[in-house]
Amino acid sequence: MTSAANRDPVNAYIALGANLGDAQRSVQDAMQQIAQLPQTQLLSCSSLYRTAPIESSGGDYINAVVKVLCNLPAYSLLTMLQKIEHEAGRERPYRNAPRSLDLDLLLYGSARIDSEKLSVPHPRMRDRAFVLLPLQEIAPELVSRADLLRVADQRITRL
Repeated sequence: MTSAANRDPVNAYIALGANLGDAQRSVQDAMQQIAQLPQTQLLSCSSLYRTAPIESSGGDYINAVVKVLCNLPAYSLLTMLQKIEHEAGRERPYRNAPRSLDLDLLLYGSARIDSEKLSVPHPRMRDRAFVLLPLQEIAPELVSRADLLRVADQRITRL
């Protein structure tokens, strides 16, 4: 097993979203908290986007994507992201419930992870404008024209 000190850092991409309370402030605060995670360096943040809920209820979401350089194992990063969600009041009363904060690990280097706890690449990221447009803003090489055409009918506005 490789220790964190010997692990090569990877670029990871995290989607942020919220539609309860002051969603814009929640997303901005989460960006700051991600920047403070150990063994993690915030490299870039997309703009904020207002998006219509997809397979969810409630008001519009505020969404963004961040890129980090991370020296943590993927599961450790996920645990820290879930702690940030919990501290923001995230509850999971039912699937796709409105959220005070939602943090999804989209990509973790070139890793392919498929477990009960974590799937990377995120299985629905290519179907969501609220992921693809912010991701394209900070990593255009990761989003194809076909990806963007697939989500062209989803309402999204850059703030």
